[in-house]
Parts: sequence; C-alpha cells; structure tokens
Amino acid sequence: MNELASLVVANLNAAYEGSQVLRQVSLRVPERQVVSLMGRNGVGKTTTLKCLVGLVKPMNGDVLLGETRLNGLRPDERARLGLGYVPQGRDVFPNLTVWENLQIGLVAQGSKPNGQIDRVLGLFPILKEMLKRKGGVLSGGQQQQLAIARALLTSPKVLLLDEPTEGIQPNIIDQIGETLLKLKKEGQMSILLVEQYLDFCLNVADRFYVLDRGSIAAEGPIADLNQSLVKQYLTV
Repeated sequence: MNELASLVVANLNAAYEGSQVLRQVSLRVPERQVVSLMGRNGVGKTTTLKCLVGLVKPMNGDVLLGETRLNGLRPDERARLGLGYVPQGRDVFPNLTVWENLQIGLVAQGSKPNGQIDRVLGLFPILKEMLKRKGGVLSGGQQQQLAIARALLTSPKVLLLDEPTEGIQPNIIDQIGETLLKLKKEGQMSILLVEQYLDFCLNVADRFYVLDRGSIAAEGPIADLNQSLVKQYLTV
C-alpha cells in the first residue's frame, strides 16, 4: 500500500489489570480515507482508540500522526496536534446548551469562531434548531451529531469515532453516513471508525481491519470483506 498515511499504529500492546487486551496491533489510516476497525464486543476496539488518544497507556508500540510520534503525549497535546475523538456514549455536557457544547470544541483547540460553527451546523442542520437546548435533553442521535460536530471544531487531521451508530434511529444513521462521505470528499481529514454495523461500514469505509482477541485477524479494501470473514469474526 503506497498511500501516504495520516495515522500509523505499530505493534501496540496494552493490558488492563494484568490481563493483556491488545497484542501487536498494527494499522494504517491513509490520508483522505475512512478505515473501519471491526470485531465482536470485547476484542479491544475501544481500547485501541483509547491508546491512540492517550487515555490508556500501552505497554509498548508506536503511534504516529503524520510524521509526529505521539508516544508519551497527554490527550490534550494529541488533540492539539490533530486527533479528534468521539467516544462511545458521546460524552456531551448534559447541563450545557448545544451552543455551549460547540464552543468547547473551539476553546479546546484555542480557535476563534472563523465560520467553523456555521460549517458544522451545515453538516448537521438539526443542531441549528436546538442551539439553546441543553445537551442532556437531546435524543441519542442528536447527541451523536453534536459530539461529532464538537470534535470537528477542533479541526482534526484524523477523526476517531467509537460506535457512532450505536442505539441510534436509522434516519440519523443515514445522515451521519452522508456526513462522513462529505468529509471524506472534502479531503481535509482521515477517519478511523470503530463500528459493528456492517452495512454502515460498507457504505462509508475504504479499508477495514478486523480485531479478534486483541489481534488483527484480517485487513484489506472494504470490497474484500466477504461473507466468510463476516461469519468468522463479526457475527454473534
């Protein structure tokens, strides 16, 4: 594979309470592409993302954003260098309004509102009608859109999304998929997507990796994700 990589993960090992969770995980996220990290529950997908953003300290391995080695950097330092992160469960601030939640994305990056808020409201029009509502009263799908919009305001080079379709109604899943395709077409960022919803991955991803028991078990162009792999590694 000759594409320039926005994000490179090499030989990542991680453990929780003495139990090894990740084993020699290596993957690449090429520039301007969407890469899907797939696998059943409990195989290490969320742990992988947490290692990338600095919330879990790996035993060893390397994480590179462009040519910058991220090992040892704090989560806020990684964010400023260009890693955006939308965790599982979304983590919007429930007692702040939608507008205030969005402002936090700008503050986190030290940016001034240079039209970016208008841009993300264009990507997620429903939020425009809800700017004065508290984050906690939004539906799950609306909170997910808010969380992605907030992460986009940090101007990430690579956006990490953890289960963005989980517990969300189908029409909003479609809207999120369309937004990811727009972002890919704009060519300003790459996306690493942790996702179990197969059709969503097939629609938006360029490449895939499958995690099984903490190791990469399969990888390739998304067109190579055949029924045999799905049955072996993804069906419950």
